[in-house]
Amino acid sequence: MTQQMVVDIGREALIHVLLITAPMLGLGLITGLAVSIFQATTQVQEQTLSFIFKILAVLGALMLFAPWMLNTLLDYVSRLFINIPNYVGV
Repeated sequence: MTQQMVVDIGREALIHVLLITAPMLGLGLITGLAVSIFQATTQVQEQTLSFIFKILAVLGALMLFAPWMLNTLLDYVSRLFINIPNYVGV
């Protein structure tokens, strides 16, 4: 296994982490922004209000995107397992 292979595996793992977490983080960000705008316009200063909606948005995104996230992870891990002989050099 060369250094370039290790760097490529690490880079691909980081890209997959970003892809898999993007839907949940994006919906949490949009929800937090919408709640903040609502709080600013209505002058409601309840600190826990934003957390409730963010948690619900992240759970909803998790339920909606779970099949895609699972398939993406399974494809990546199966490619890693299939290429183990190439990594070891046997």
